[in-house]
Amino acid sequence: MEHIFVHRVIQNFMIQGGDPNSRNASPTQMLGTGGPDYTIEAEIIPSLFHKRGALAAARQGDEVNPERRSSGSQFYIAWGQIYTDNQMNQMEKQLQMMAEQQCFQRLANERKAEIMDMRRNRDREGLMALQEELTTMAKSETKNKSVLSKEQREAYTTIGGVPHLDGQYTVFGEVTEGLDIVEKIQQCKTRPGDRPEEDIKILSTTITEE
Repeated sequence: MEHIFVHRVIQNFMIQGGDPNSRNASPTQMLGTGGPDYTIEAEIIPSLFHKRGALAAARQGDEVNPERRSSGSQFYIAWGQIYTDNQMNQMEKQLQMMAEQQCFQRLANERKAEIMDMRRNRDREGLMALQEELTTMAKSETKNKSVLSKEQREAYTTIGGVPHLDGQYTVFGEVTEGLDIVEKIQQCKTRPGDRPEEDIKILSTTITEE
């Protein structure tokens, strides 16, 4: 029987599997790009976040996947670390900056035709004025918005997790039993490309609904 591997492990971050190309893969084969010929619409829900043990869908990056659609088969289990309150304060500042940058990019995309026209006409002053306008709008739109909820801060300072992934990927489940197994897997030795030196096989899966 062919088994799919856990093909990517990064200590203190996450473990990833679900690449069908990992079935009987050679030790030197690069994995992580396999999957069905479809993706799944993003379902990013603020109340579902990357605490330790969270199960989430892998996906391609924003540059080729701006809608953040999920892989049809690949998934990861978050591990991360336990943060202090001071570290969470710094993390929140970083997330706030990311939110502002993403807002700016969205606003810029909405004005893409106008920007392209200014570039064609070499309207440098117009571009600078528009950049300032969009920066002000992005700051105003994201100002005073809480990036992390009370539940997120409590989870990340007690059980740990990966807060910088929140809002970026679809979380659809969590490990309720066997978190110690996840810990053992994420501590394994890896080859270049983050593939485990010894294959870690997924023997079976069961889907349950509540």
